[in-house]
Amino acid sequence: MIGGVFIYNHKGEVLISRIYRDVITRPVVDAFRVHVIHARSAVRSPVTNIARTSYFHTKRGNIWIVAATRQNVNAALVFEFLTKTVEILESYFGRVTEESVKSNFVLIYELLDEVLDYGYPQKTDTGILKTYITQAGIRTQTTEEQKQITSQVTGQIGWRREGIKYRRNELFLDVLESVNLLMSPQGQVLSAHVSGRVVMKSYLSGMPECKFGMNDKIIMDKQAKPSSTEAANIEDQQFKKTGAGKTGIAIDDCNFHQCVKLSKFETDRSISFIPPDGEYELMRYRTTKDISLPFRVIPLVRESSRTHLEMKVVVKSLFQSTIVAQKVEVHIPTPPNTSGVHLTCLKGKSKYKSSENAIVWRLRHFGGQKEVQLTAEVELLPTEKQQQQQQRQTQRPPISMLFEVPYSCSGLRVRYLKVFEPKLNYSDHDVTKWVRYISKSGLYETRSQSTF
Repeated sequence: MIGGVFIYNHKGEVLISRIYRDVITRPVVDAFRVHVIHARSAVRSPVTNIARTSYFHTKRGNIWIVAATRQNVNAALVFEFLTKTVEILESYFGRVTEESVKSNFVLIYELLDEVLDYGYPQKTDTGILKTYITQAGIRTQTTEEQKQITSQVTGQIGWRREGIKYRRNELFLDVLESVNLLMSPQGQVLSAHVSGRVVMKSYLSGMPECKFGMNDKIIMDKQAKPSSTEAANIEDQQFKKTGAGKTGIAIDDCNFHQCVKLSKFETDRSISFIPPDGEYELMRYRTTKDISLPFRVIPLVRESSRTHLEMKVVVKSLFQSTIVAQKVEVHIPTPPNTSGVHLTCLKGKSKYKSSENAIVWRLRHFGGQKEVQLTAEVELLPTEKQQQQQQRQTQRPPISMLFEVPYSCSGLRVRYLKVFEPKLNYSDHDVTKWVRYISKSGLYETRSQSTF
């Protein structure tokens, strides 16, 4: 497995060197500095092979974090370990910089001794590590505390310790989605997908078991329809509030936190888990079908002369009128020979940025089922015919959007969230629950005319 872990600064100086196997020597450490950090050509690959040694590196600012090995290891596992190592360091002392590494080098060596054993990754959970590796002063632990640490590290539930108590039991659930779209000038969807995360914050006493249910298509197809018209009307009102469709969503792929019991999910598609304390990511998912697009961009471009271009961009909101989008921003590209732009918009603020070669249109609030437009008169510098033909042949960048809307574009809806704690005297009704849906723009682009 991993033979050694090293941290370099931008000059190639070794800040941290932890060797786990004897095959990794000092010349191996210097080889990465000479061939990668001080290389004249730009380093494109995160994996470098030098003299039968493989180097896996990731960079944070001016810091290089490197894992070296002479075995044929799983590259994905090594990069996952490096990413997790960076998260552990950030949870202890914030940003990973040269100054923070030098100030906490003793702590880093302690962490590296715990997370790796003879090159094999062991414990990378920050909650477990912080129980016995602290930044506070050294204090003598009682026998009971030592037993709790031992059971948490070696026990079946390593992500949560026993004896947690809160005066008020609360549970926060956020459905965070990133909407990606590529649309043609005629309004045809070329590609669209939603990448989502379910992030939870749990402040629960004891060792509770939670059950989380969503409108997965497999579950919804198995269940019967509402038995009465009254039940159907209640269900319609709930769907109208969330802005999602009535049918279940088809999840293409998903992965879960280690606390989720996968056996129950495979049998009845229910997500059952004992939650960690604090904030954590419960699951990730991806869907490509029946996506509710929040905006439609209609670009119109007309070239009146060689030095004059008229542009009109219409943005329509497709979600319900009760929903209000925030932080809406439209980036409209302009030709490279643009000399000036005259803008007219009735809502929001627009500005031409010559450094970005684009018009930036910002709207703080955007209500549902509304339509706004921007017109721009673009003055172009006169160019020679050959250069003008080359510019005509160049591909025009698409119009991109940034936004944030308070509903799920994939249609995912939390059907239930239950808490069970048999040992302590509190039930599901005693837990305060909060659910929030937020969809943000990923790569949300609309193509305009193919050429200027």
